[in-house]
Amino acid sequence: MRPDDWHLTQDLHHFLSRARGFLHARPALHTLPLTVTETLRAQGADAYGPDAPVFGWLERSGEVRAAFFRTPPRRLTLTPLDPGGAESLAALLAELAHPLPGVTADHDTAVPFAAAWQRATGVTAVLQERHRLYRLGELSPSQPPPAGRGRVAGVRDRDLLVRWYREFGAAIGRGAGQAPGTWADVRIADRRVTLWEGPDGTPAAMAAVSPMVAGQVRVAPVYTPAHLRGLGYAGAVTAEAGRAALAAGATDVVLFADLTNPTSNGLYRRIGYRPVADFTMYDFTTEPEPELKSEPA
Repeated sequence: MRPDDWHLTQDLHHFLSRARGFLHARPALHTLPLTVTETLRAQGADAYGPDAPVFGWLERSGEVRAAFFRTPPRRLTLTPLDPGGAESLAALLAELAHPLPGVTADHDTAVPFAAAWQRATGVTAVLQERHRLYRLGELSPSQPPPAGRGRVAGVRDRDLLVRWYREFGAAIGRGAGQAPGTWADVRIADRRVTLWEGPDGTPAAMAAVSPMVAGQVRVAPVYTPAHLRGLGYAGAVTAEAGRAALAAGATDVVLFADLTNPTSNGLYRRIGYRPVADFTMYDFTTEPEPELKSEPA
């Protein structure tokens, strides 16, 4: 596979004109490029930061076989690739001197790409996270649910959403991905945050969803304040967000769960989510580390 089979652009519309059909063919597996490109299309190129995003696709015989995007300063995100494709892309990006802080992809793509990037650039790939992508099958809300009800967040909830979004970022150690006020305003306007509130009307948990594209939405983030965890609110609000997405016409409702957190993985399975694929995230650093080895799938 030759590096010139890859095509790069900073023009979102050009990228989608070539890769839309490929991405739409497997909406659950391609949730990250679908939702990120839809956000960029709707909110503009600065939705994820001041630096211009980069997009690319692999094309052979007129057919798109893979795609990637990067919204600096975040990691490169890839759709599934065979080892040859990973090698050719790493060679091309290294030749073009594209700086990469890391890579996010399904496990069988992330490992060979990280190894190829190490060989091409001399950096060290450090395993950061392993997540499992789940797709909602038959929704099975926990019974009995905790006292209270689900409702759509509104303008009166803005301060709460801003605070919880900041707390969520701090809890996962990554900070807020977007400006919290903007994040809340967009989702309130689009009715994309579900709250679970107790009998007295006090919100106890939230679950947001991505824009619907190609019939799929992704539930993220799900957050319960620390002092309210373990009471069933996360399961209740996740189930309610999934129910609302299905009622709005979604055909694929997906979410990611950290594989180091058995509680969340068990919860999502209990309410009807089924595994699709495991995703691995590497960071690239110039600090010396042990030689990269594949983690067991």
